[in-house]
Amino acid sequence: MSEVKLAAVTRTEFGKGAARRIRRAAQIPAVLYGHGSDPLHVALPGHETMLALKHSNALFTIVLDGKPVLAVAKDVQRDPVKNVIEHVDLLIVAKGEKITVDVNVHIVGDSYPGTIHVVEAQTVTLEAEATHLPQSIEVSVEGLVDGAQVRGSDLVLPAGATFVGDLDAIIVAISTPQGIDEPADEAAEA
Repeated sequence: MSEVKLAAVTRTEFGKGAARRIRRAAQIPAVLYGHGSDPLHVALPGHETMLALKHSNALFTIVLDGKPVLAVAKDVQRDPVKNVIEHVDLLIVAKGEKITVDVNVHIVGDSYPGTIHVVEAQTVTLEAEATHLPQSIEVSVEGLVDGAQVRGSDLVLPAGATFVGDLDAIIVAISTPQGIDEPADEAAEA
């Protein structure tokens, strides 16, 4: 994913009331932290930030006082009812630095006819270069039969990424659905 450039403004007011005023002004309160620096409290443009956060593991170039800073979203707080972004925590990164991120699992292909696939892990944790973070990991279930399992050690990862976690953890399992006895069958027997 390409970098998203956002112009940030330093925040001087803090607290619930100040955050509400920032959101009314179509901005999102955020904090930049990492690399041993003090946290920087900023306000980001609301619409552009919301569009960028639709992509998982988006890389941001935050322009603050004319200086660009690379960052990735570490935490996004949303209003549970309105589903609007209330606050963003951004982790400062450097080019070439490896960071740990959660990546979505995307299933491709069809398992053997008559079987289904059960996704045991919706996300997997990877360590990858901050400027080359994958948005998702594809797991192929093409032709897999009943009882087959895709484990952490079976994942095909992009170049430079390593799986962080238990290599024996089941990511996807293939099984045959079990039939349910229907009441009509029981009535026919009686």
